[in-house]
Amino acid sequence: MPRNRRPQDREEKRGEIVAAATRLFVEEGYDPTTMARIGREAGVTSNTVYWYFKDKDEVLVAVLDALFAHFLDGVTARSAEPPVDQLLWAVTELRRVDRLITTVHARVAASESLRVWHDGFHEQVETILRWHLAALGVPETEQTEMTRIGVFVVEGMLTHAGDAASDRAVVETLVRSARGIAAVPSSPDVR
Repeated sequence: MPRNRRPQDREEKRGEIVAAATRLFVEEGYDPTTMARIGREAGVTSNTVYWYFKDKDEVLVAVLDALFAHFLDGVTARSAEPPVDQLLWAVTELRRVDRLITTVHARVAASESLRVWHDGFHEQVETILRWHLAALGVPETEQTEMTRIGVFVVEGMLTHAGDAASDRAVVETLVRSARGIAAVPSSPDVR
């Protein structure tokens, strides 16, 4: 006769499934990880996983949401650090989940839920970058382009990993560029 298990809160069980999926997606990758494997890792059946999530993409979105919440906590905790150190920390954190970043970019065209998550993620990250650029004194008229440059630099660093010294040099150059733009009055006719 099976043992009676203690009743478990829905959010607690959902959190266990997300934690199991996070481990599997990060360590083994999205494609080889099945819903049944997620269930086994979480100590439930695959039917239970489907009770909480309609498909694997929805599980991935929940994993990404949890990781991004943790990331935002780290951003907040480092708000007093110099911009270079903050950005290097962010790149390091994103590299820890590079498999997931690759998966999102590969699946964004095929999955509406991932497209929506991806677009929202970029919007939030770009808002954070804009705030930092404003704090560095970059004029509002230059913030959109500098934000895009910042995103391109970070995405480039994620896909072309360098050593710590070269990463620091790239980020220091980016921050110096932003400070340089802040120091020069914007001209409406720069060509």
